[in-house]
Amino acid sequence: MKNEKFCTFHFELCILTKKGFTLIELLAVIMLVSLASLIAIPSLDRGLRKREARQSVLALAAVARDLRRRAIDEGALKRLTFSPRENSYLASGAEIVHLPVAIRITAVGGGEPVGDQLRQFIFFPNGSILGGAIELSDRAGSTYVVRLEPLVGRVVVTRQ
Repeated sequence: MKNEKFCTFHFELCILTKKGFTLIELLAVIMLVSLASLIAIPSLDRGLRKREARQSVLALAAVARDLRRRAIDEGALKRLTFSPRENSYLASGAEIVHLPVAIRITAVGGGEPVGDQLRQFIFFPNGSILGGAIELSDRAGSTYVVRLEPLVGRVVVTRQ
């Protein structure tokens, strides 16, 4: 009989000293993780939007460089047409590219006017460009300028 009491006592002792987390400890950890995510998520979102803007600007510059190369290789004029109202651009032999909603074409300088609020830049077979600048902005206030240098045909991207 004594032996049975000892086993019962030992069993109860094991239950009382069992390792684990209480509900309060688990709730505290969940609270800390949620606070950390509240702090981190806005900066991650802002970083993703900046990345999207940078990618859009670099894609536009790549299209301009490719048009210059194709004009030289094919010996024919190539055109890059911008529509600030539709927030899009069209390269010779390609489909219309609509910029993401968070990115806006804020100014197009240089080039030549074509139709209703359209501007086009011409890439010549000798490597020169009808120069100008395209300014794009994102909602966070970052502004990028894609500059097309007329005589040398260089495409330069700057952040302002």
